[in-house]
Amino acid sequence: MVFSSIEFIFVFMPIFLCIYYLTPERFRNVCLLLGSLLFYGIGSAEKPEYILFFMASLMLNYLFGILIDKSHGKLWFPLGVATNVLYLVVCKYFLRVLPIGISFYTFQAISYLCDVHRKKCRAESSFLHYGVYLSMFPQLVAGPIVQFRDICHQIHKRTYNFHSILNGLRVFILGLGSKVILANRVGGLWSQLTAIGYESISTPLAWLGLFAYSFQIYFDFLGYSLMAIGLGSMLGFDLPVNFDNPYLSTSMTEFWRRWHITLGSWFREYVYIPLGGNQKGKLITYRNLFVVWLLTGIWHGASYNFVLWGLLLFVVITVERAGLKQFLDRYRILGHLYMLFLIPLSWAVFANTDWNQLQLFFGRLFGADNMVGYGFQGDFVKYGQEYGVYLLLCLLFVVKLPQKIWAKLQDTGLGQIVLVGIFAGSVYFLYKGINNPFLYYQF
Repeated sequence: MVFSSIEFIFVFMPIFLCIYYLTPERFRNVCLLLGSLLFYGIGSAEKPEYILFFMASLMLNYLFGILIDKSHGKLWFPLGVATNVLYLVVCKYFLRVLPIGISFYTFQAISYLCDVHRKKCRAESSFLHYGVYLSMFPQLVAGPIVQFRDICHQIHKRTYNFHSILNGLRVFILGLGSKVILANRVGGLWSQLTAIGYESISTPLAWLGLFAYSFQIYFDFLGYSLMAIGLGSMLGFDLPVNFDNPYLSTSMTEFWRRWHITLGSWFREYVYIPLGGNQKGKLITYRNLFVVWLLTGIWHGASYNFVLWGLLLFVVITVERAGLKQFLDRYRILGHLYMLFLIPLSWAVFANTDWNQLQLFFGRLFGADNMVGYGFQGDFVKYGQEYGVYLLLCLLFVVKLPQKIWAKLQDTGLGQIVLVGIFAGSVYFLYKGINNPFLYYQF
């Protein structure tokens, strides 16, 4: 079960929220923990062992936290971190078993143990409160990755009112629209392109499909993050922002400060800085960047393309650090053109898990070996007409203008009409059963 589903919107969410709001304050964490486990259990219905994996992780990390706090972490801290890493690596890369949200909740568990070890927070003595932190369903399966020290006070005591609930509902609907109306619809082009086969498409269509995928993955994950933040607000939590208009970046360095912000913050605080950051000379800095981007690629998947993707990002960011970024920051128009070309190419590596298909696709993109595909030139026009409106909408919503307009409209009657329209359109597409994947579910 995902947030962008009829079952969640009209069954799980309203029933859970009604029970949650009617529950006395001292029992709300119990309600939230049970509701979150139910949500995870429904999502894992076809593989019930996943809930057992999650519960084992929950209980082990709760115990590790207490042991680290009491023993100053001399033994239990490295053992706790190693256990989490081993659990993630074995499940994801050797057994190819993918419990829902494993990468996200495992990273949250590791950040908790690290913060307890560094004395940035005390170990949570209540299993209930720790269980709420790790299992809270708005961010359980796809983030944002939340640090315990930033949310522990909200777990112990939080308030919500009509304004926070209304604001949360607004953000949820905007996220739903991003996911269903933009990501799902424009993503149909990429799905059709891969179904046809790269050998049967023209070079213009290959580029059009790649831009469609670039929009799809952004609005898919942005939408889910907004829905998570909105649900958190309705429950009384302030979850962190995960995206900051990344497609407006003028360098890949800037892009990855704006994209999946909580993941970038996690790697910076728990990998890059502990390795020395940029404080020990250029060679150590480049080594640290190499480790971070290698791990970022591996985190996203077990296929070789993800490792290649991470390493390519390392090379690009290293070149930018050597001086290119200063040039791009100075001449921002050139920076935008540079990223207009580079972002889709990076997603092409990310999207193709088969090495042969990846080579074939790049050949099609650049017309290598007589693969320009002039025999299929009509396909570009056909699919451009079918998906042109959604591509233009996506292009419009990656800039800041719609956000500025919405800031002025959201409290007006027209703003409420817009929200109703977005919600109705989203429900219509969901009801029709039109293409509703969730790309980041697999990570």
